Amino acid sequence: MAESGGASRLELATLEREVTSCRACPRLVEWRERVAREKRAAYRDWEYWGRPVPGFGDPGARVVVFGLAPAAHGANRTGRFFTGDRSGDFLFAGLHRTGFSDKAVSRTIEDNVRLSGLWISAAVRCAPPQNKPTPTERDACLPYAAREIEILQANVVVCLGAFAWDAALRLRNVRPKPKFGHGAEARAGDLTLVGCYHPSQQNTFTGVLTPPMLDAVLLRARDLAGLNRPEAGHPVR
Repeated sequence: MAESGGASRLELATLEREVTSCRACPRLVEWRERVAREKRAAYRDWEYWGRPVPGFGDPGARVVVFGLAPAAHGANRTGRFFTGDRSGDFLFAGLHRTGFSDKAVSRTIEDNVRLSGLWISAAVRCAPPQNKPTPTERDACLPYAAREIEILQANVVVCLGAFAWDAALRLRNVRPKPKFGHGAEARAGDLTLVGCYHPSQQNTFTGVLTPPMLDAVLLRARDLAGLNRPEAGHPVR
C-alpha cells in the first residue's frame, strides 16, 4: 500500500479492504468486470485487476492527488491509479520532477514506486463506461475519499479536472462552489484545493496541459502543504 509513517496503517488497510470489495454500483461492477474479461488485444496476457482501486502512497501524506476514476485499461488492469497508461506516464514524470515520486514511470503494481508526502486517489474507484460516472455513483464513492483524507490528515488536494474539483468541494459542502480552472485555489473547510487540468491524452497531446503547467501546480501544492521544494536535479530517492 504505502511507504512511510504518519497516519494509521491499520485504518488505511481496513479502508483498502472495504474499497476493493465494494459492489455498490451495478453499472460499474458490470463494466469493470466485462472489461477485465474481454481485455484489450495489447493486454490479452494480463490478468486484469477488475475491482475497485484503492488509494496509495505515503501514509504521512500532506498532499492528495485526486483524479476522476480508474482508466478501463490502466488502473482497472493494474490495480493502481495512474499506472500503466499515458495519463500515468505524464503524471508520474511530473511527480518525479517535483520530488513526490522516486520514479518517473509507473507501469505495474510490482514496480515499487515510492511516494513521499503524497497520496493518489480518485472520486470514483471503479472504471466507468465512457469514463463518465453518474452523480449517484460519485456520491456512493465519496465517503471513501472522506475517510481517506481524515485518516491521512492531508490538507492540500490537487484536483485533476472539473469532476474531481466538484467532488472535492462536495466533501466539505462548499457553497457557493468556486469555479474550476488550472491553478485555481479554493478553501474547503480544512482543505486547500488546487485545480489542475487532467493529464488525459486529449489534454497533453494538444498542449492544453504541458509539463511546466503540471509542475507549477505540484510545486504550489508543496508550498501550501509546508513541504520543502526539491533541489534542482535531485528528486526524491
